[in-house]
Amino acid sequence: MGDGIELRTNAIRNFISRAWTGLRRSEPGAFASRRYRNLFIEAGHSPSEVVARIDASYRQLFHGDAETQAVYYPAGINANGPLAQVRDIGSEDVRSEGMSYGMMIAVQLNKKSEFDAIWNWAKTYMYHHSPAHPAYGFFSWSMKANGMLNDAMPAPDGEEYFVMALYFAAHRWGNGVGIYNYQAEADHLMSNLRHRALITGQTVNGPMTAGALFEPNHKMVRFTPDVKNWDHTDPSYHLPAFYELWALWGPERDRTFWSEAATASRDFFQRAAHPVTGLTPDYANFDGTPWSASWNPHSGEALFDSWRTSMNWSVDWAWWRKDAREQQLSDRLQAFFASQGMSTYGNKFTLDGRQTSNDHSPGLVAMNAVASLAATHPSSRQFVEDFWNTPMPSGQQRYYDGLLYLLGLLHCSGAFRIWTPS
Repeated sequence: MGDGIELRTNAIRNFISRAWTGLRRSEPGAFASRRYRNLFIEAGHSPSEVVARIDASYRQLFHGDAETQAVYYPAGINANGPLAQVRDIGSEDVRSEGMSYGMMIAVQLNKKSEFDAIWNWAKTYMYHHSPAHPAYGFFSWSMKANGMLNDAMPAPDGEEYFVMALYFAAHRWGNGVGIYNYQAEADHLMSNLRHRALITGQTVNGPMTAGALFEPNHKMVRFTPDVKNWDHTDPSYHLPAFYELWALWGPERDRTFWSEAATASRDFFQRAAHPVTGLTPDYANFDGTPWSASWNPHSGEALFDSWRTSMNWSVDWAWWRKDAREQQLSDRLQAFFASQGMSTYGNKFTLDGRQTSNDHSPGLVAMNAVASLAATHPSSRQFVEDFWNTPMPSGQQRYYDGLLYLLGLLHCSGAFRIWTPS
């Protein structure tokens, strides 16, 4: 009897796998089809296993042991309600990157209390309210856990994820009042991304001049709004899948710009990715060439930021299917990592593929699995299975690895969805 059950179970899994294979060959992207691939089911895992893995990973990262597992920390209460922060344990700071990722995870998993508490802390401590401040209308990228500033300038990926998470929250839960009017908050922040005027003023790092987060001619996200370094970008900040939604839902005067920004980022990926390895640099010029910053001479190599770039182009393909070249990028990147040893490759490389660190990082494993949403080679399933067999990060490095791990689970399971207006 046991053998019969096993045979029937395998037959069901094979049927599901064939069905999903057919869908991805014949259907448009997820925005049009409302269907999201579950790479884990395609690889033979049951729906109940996938749900249990996501639930356990969320509980560990958000509500696990405060010393060894969690990155989400309740932080009191104010007039707007509870506050919470997502903390980088290794660096002992709170970053707009992690706060915005935390909000995105929360809205995808229907965790409204956590979403609101993170947003409340961000608006209370990270947001610049003074029109005289060079970062007015944006969020400091790094804060101390007690709410004191480390660096006043924003990191634009944080603002981008804040905007997208707020739109999804508005559509999934409806709007509240004040800072919980998600739609109004997203619209206001989006206008600043595009139109924030130049402001010169004093910051904790001295006098600075800063402006908008998007460069109007290249139609690309800047590395920073600080005019001293704003003629550069970060490939992992390019989010064409989000820009397409902003072109539909954002303030009307900018909708054409966001559609053009999506196209610009897709073209940029082709220039930034190495023609053999598919690796992208951490920092780049707008023409896609690597940029080595004075404070980070290795930033023209494939380091920690660059892990996320393949997620960005692969999700764009999965949602929109507007640029088949993104499939080629995933195939190229996965072929390179497969050549390095599926379970042993390092986490830092020169763009031509010379490994500069032997650490095998769960966050990179997760991102390489998400690349399978666009990949066409049958070996892409190996990356999904390698990710499935990788445990949820804990300990000192659980912040970045853990957040990318959980985002990877949501993308690979089809649980990272477009929440549209009702």
